[in-house]
Amino acid sequence: MQEALLEVKQLKKHFPIEGGVLKQQVGTVKAVDGVTFTLHKGETFGLVGESGCGKSTTGRMLMRLLEPSEGEVLFNGREMTSLSKNEMRHLRKDIQMVFQDPFASLNPRHTVEKIIEEPLIVHNLGNKAERKKRVKELLEIVGLSSYHAKRYPHQFSGGQRQRIGIARALAVNPKLIIADEPVSALDVSIQAQVLNLLEDLQKELGLTYLFIAHDLGVVRHISDRVGVMYLGRIVEMADSEKLYLDSKHPYTQALLSAVPVPDPEYGKDRIILTGDVPSPSNPPSGCPFHTRCPKAMDVCSSVVPEFREVEPGHYTACHLYEEDHV
Repeated sequence: MQEALLEVKQLKKHFPIEGGVLKQQVGTVKAVDGVTFTLHKGETFGLVGESGCGKSTTGRMLMRLLEPSEGEVLFNGREMTSLSKNEMRHLRKDIQMVFQDPFASLNPRHTVEKIIEEPLIVHNLGNKAERKKRVKELLEIVGLSSYHAKRYPHQFSGGQRQRIGIARALAVNPKLIIADEPVSALDVSIQAQVLNLLEDLQKELGLTYLFIAHDLGVVRHISDRVGVMYLGRIVEMADSEKLYLDSKHPYTQALLSAVPVPDPEYGKDRIILTGDVPSPSNPPSGCPFHTRCPKAMDVCSSVVPEFREVEPGHYTACHLYEEDHV
């Protein structure tokens, strides 16, 4: 039995919609609406879905950059959502984040040395000489040179800037790294280099990753398990290979049918979803996917499907796999 590092239970984030002269609440955006999963030590858990499904919001709540509306987050058995700011600051030494945009997440007025050194200063790690040495070590670890330390972010390419972001995250020896679409802003060839770097660092340093992305090809390459999100909820979760070879939920099947295959001779049935993604401020009743689902039944429009295990280690929220319909 693998040891759980992070446990997320019924996590929700609802944003109020204000209107009128008095700015009264007139509605709610359910950005994340009951996400539950467990992340084991040393594994990579991929969280995927369309833009706006709530995956980045989930990652930011785990860092407490956004405060959850409801739910529990346990890190090494310790409940995080009730911690004070000071307690959370100490815990962030073990949980670091790599952001999507490597330019926006780096201070343009600071040198690379100062950017990477800052977490060491915040957590009071080492004296000045030790911190300078650590910065040079980190630059070498992520594939840059120590002479890059005196340069500024604008003097680097996108891939190099993301390596700097990874070095900053590694500075305090974290146990968990939340990578929020870390390669989506990079060229394909650079994406492969950064993914390989993350895999090498995981093996060398024993890291655990929550890898957030919308590119299913990237997620398959790096993830041990995958959770598929739709409209603020996880609708399917399984081992990476099992999910890609035998997906259960119609939404996952539609996403996988859209993944390009590098073989012009290979014919592939494309599942075209009709309609637009419903608004999280006014989600449909019953199954949130039923308005676009090619396999929708009468029960789907009125009853929310239970997220349940349909095969060992394979979970889905779909009425097709309930005993009445199997």
